[in-house]
Formats: sequence, structure tokens, C-alpha cells
Amino acid sequence: MTASVTLPKSRQRLILAVLLLSSLLIWIDNTILATALETLANPVRGLGANPAQLQWASGSYTLVFAALMFTAGALGDRFGHRSVLATGLAVFAVASVWASYAADPAQLIAARAVMGVGSALIMPATMATVTWTFTGPARATAIGLFSTSAGVGLAAGPLLAGVLLDHFWWGSVFLVNVPVVVIALLGIASFVPNFRSPTPRPLDLIGLALSVSGLAALAYGLIRAGQVAAWTPVQVWAPIAGGVALLAAFVVVELRSAQPSFDPRLLAERVFGGGNAALGLLFLAMTASGFYSAFYLQGARGFSPLAAGLINSPAALGVIVGGPLGVRLVRRWGLRPVTATALTVGALCMGSIVFFGLDTPIVWNVVLSGLQGFSIGMVIGSVTSALMSTLPLERAGAGSAVTNTVRQTGSVLGIAIGGTIMAITYRNGIRASVDTLPDAAREPAQVSAEQARHVAATIARPDLAHAADHAFIHAMHVGSLWTMGFALAGALVLAATLRPAKLSEPRATRPAPRVDDAPQPVH
Repeated sequence: MTASVTLPKSRQRLILAVLLLSSLLIWIDNTILATALETLANPVRGLGANPAQLQWASGSYTLVFAALMFTAGALGDRFGHRSVLATGLAVFAVASVWASYAADPAQLIAARAVMGVGSALIMPATMATVTWTFTGPARATAIGLFSTSAGVGLAAGPLLAGVLLDHFWWGSVFLVNVPVVVIALLGIASFVPNFRSPTPRPLDLIGLALSVSGLAALAYGLIRAGQVAAWTPVQVWAPIAGGVALLAAFVVVELRSAQPSFDPRLLAERVFGGGNAALGLLFLAMTASGFYSAFYLQGARGFSPLAAGLINSPAALGVIVGGPLGVRLVRRWGLRPVTATALTVGALCMGSIVFFGLDTPIVWNVVLSGLQGFSIGMVIGSVTSALMSTLPLERAGAGSAVTNTVRQTGSVLGIAIGGTIMAITYRNGIRASVDTLPDAAREPAQVSAEQARHVAATIARPDLAHAADHAFIHAMHVGSLWTMGFALAGALVLAATLRPAKLSEPRATRPAPRVDDAPQPVH
């Protein structure tokens, strides 16, 4: 039936609390995995995963998340966003248990992909419910709280992971998701109406198949490039070319669709397209730089997971502070000068890692981490709000799907490209030090610094561990320059495409949604 979406303020607050908890779960899980990468690579304490397997453990989740999100929005329109949100949380919990008890890297990769399905169902349903529940300034405030919750998740994830890894086995970092899901499901059942669009979008199964297969093939080729000594047509170039072709076919299909789930036409608009391109490059750079952070602090520097989480926590605090401040500065000085400058500062922070070594005072890591998070927080919240304000409200759902998909695609490419650059540079750097080793020791030592240290301890070769540390540091330096380049490219895109703009409310109004249960006051 069609019902008014006017809800008592008490119930609106309860709905928002439940939705924030659901969103927080996703952000915490992302940062928890980043902190656990070093442990998962350890052959004794973890799964002995090689860099490619760790890339896929991160990338399988992000890939499915990116490709399924716009289809999940259409499912919410059709079956109700509460139903889809609850289903996503249940899938996420089951997959978390599977990941906790994975016996090998392959099982972990599969479980993470299923967790990506859950996250893809959660995110669009959460934002759609916020859109239907709140109006006017209350909606802007609610959306702003989601940016804050992202910062809280980024801050809490590494600390929580550090505590768990210091006291329990690695699987505990995934198992902790389950009680959070149980609380969120109880809140959904008690407070959240089942909003449905009065005009459901059709399910885009062809687009879904093309996007998933295209991103998977492209990521496979890029990750495979870091594993092989020579880039052969079959192992590297064919999957990359095939992935690009499938993604191009996906764009063509969406352009020909009367009601596309992912509307490429929006990217042709200068401000919306340029802002999304910059965000995609930023997320690519962030993910690539984050991939080696845990290995630097826990592996090369020898800090515990908890200490590493504390060292990186200023980045999350910077995001929390920078987001609201960025919005205020944009209102005063304009979008382009504030965000382009902030992203340039963030890029230079990423590039400054080139000066870090095995004995660099850790205070510099803390300072740069906070400054980078502060700069990035100013960019993400301000640019996202401004992009959505350029669209009429009836296109806000399509715009949100495009923006979220571009972000996650940038993350997928960041994992693939960043990890591959590190793997190639490390392998070239360690080669001279492992030439005299027997095959059984040489092959794992060339895979990663973590495995090289394990081999060094096994055969009593401290010089090999020393060489692995230096090869890793060199690879990190090369990777930091690449990530800086990607972020600077994003700053240039912002400077070229964004006009001076003020943040405003989306135009037009949206028809009342259908709800399966009429809202009742909560006492």
C-alpha cells in the first residue's frame, strides 16, 4: 500500500541507529582485514597466504561488492529495502563464520566473496531507507552521520583487530561480526519499515553478469602480472583485454537500457563525471597504499597488531574531523579550491612514505597518517555531497549507485595494481640474495618478505631476513610513488572539472514509497 513516510522522531532516531550499526559493520570489517594481512601471510600463525592470495582475499570482497550493488538496489525497490537489508546482514554473518574457520587461502577468498554479497545488499538498502525516512535538513544530517560512522569504523577496526590478534587466533577478526549482526537484525525487525519504491526498477541480470565477469577478468590479469616472471599473452594480456571488453559491453548494454541499473550517462556530465573519476582515483590510491601499511609496521618494523592499529588510528580520527570541516570550508571558499588542495596534500602524504625506512622514528608515521586522513576526509564528504546535489531527487538512487560502484571499482583496481607493483619490485629486489638457496627455500623466499623471514629462521640465515626487509622497503617506496601519482591525478581532475559550487538540497520531490507495515509510534 502507499503510506505517508512521516514517522515520529523517536522512531526515526531508532531507525537511524540501526542503519548506522549496519553501515559501521562494513567499515570495521574492511579495516580489520587490512590489519590481519600480515598475520594471514604468516605460515605459522596464519594461513601462509602469498601476496596474490591476499590480494584476492581483499579483492574478491570488493569486486562482488562493486558489481552487485546496483542490482541490490533494484531488489530493494521490488521486495522492500528492509527485507534486502536483513538478508544482507544474514549472508554477511554466515560468510563471516565461514571465513573464521577457513582451512586455506582458497576458502578464505570464497568466504570473502560471499561477504561481499552481503555488503552489497546492505549498503543500498541502508541509504534508501535513510532517504525515505528523513526529509530536508534532517536527511542531510543523517547522511552526514554516515560519514562520521565511516570514520569511527576506520578508527575502531584496526584497534579491535589488534586486540583480537594479540589474544586470539586470526579467525576471531571475522567471528566478531556475528554478535553485531544479531543486534542489527533485532533492531530491523523492531523498528524499520519495509519501504518499497512505487515504480520498481527491472532486474539487470545481463548487466550484472557482464560487470562481475569483466571486473573479475581484469583483476585476475592485473594480479597475475605480479606472479609471473614474464607477461605472456595468455596469462596476463588476454584476461586484461577480455575484462576491458566485457566492461565496455556492460556500458553499451546500460546505455541501450530504458531503465539502467547503472546509468553511464550520468558520468558524461562534467561535474558528476569528473568528481566520480577523482573519487575512483582516490580510492585506488588509498587501497593500494593501505595494502602495504600492515606489512611495513608488523612485518618490517616488528610492531604487534595492536600497536600497528594505534599507530594508524590518527588516519581515522583525521577522517572524522576533516569531513565536517571540509563541508564548512566548501560553503565559504567553494568546492574546487578546497577539495583539489586537500587531495594534493593527501597525495603528498602518500608519496612521503618514500622517505620511510627500517629505523624511521615512528612519530613521523603517526603525523603523516593523521594528516592524510584529515585531507582525505575533507575530499570524500564534500565531493560526494556536491555530486549528489547536482542531481534531481528522482535520479538520486541512480547517482548513488554510480558513485558507490565507481568507488568500489577503484578499490578493486587499487588492490590489484598496488599489490602487483609491490610483488614485482620485491621479487626483483630479493633475486640476488636467493640465487644460492635450494629450490625449496628459494621459491617461497621470492614470494614475499613474510615467507622469506620464515625461511631465514628455518635455515638459520639472518642475512636473508635482512635482505627481505630491504627488498620490501624498496618495493614500498616504489609503490608509494605510484599511489601518489594516482591521487595527484585525482586532484588534477577535480581542478579541471569542478566549478565553484555551494552545497544544496537535491531538487524536486520523490513520490511516497510503498511500505509493508504502516509506521506506528514507538514508546
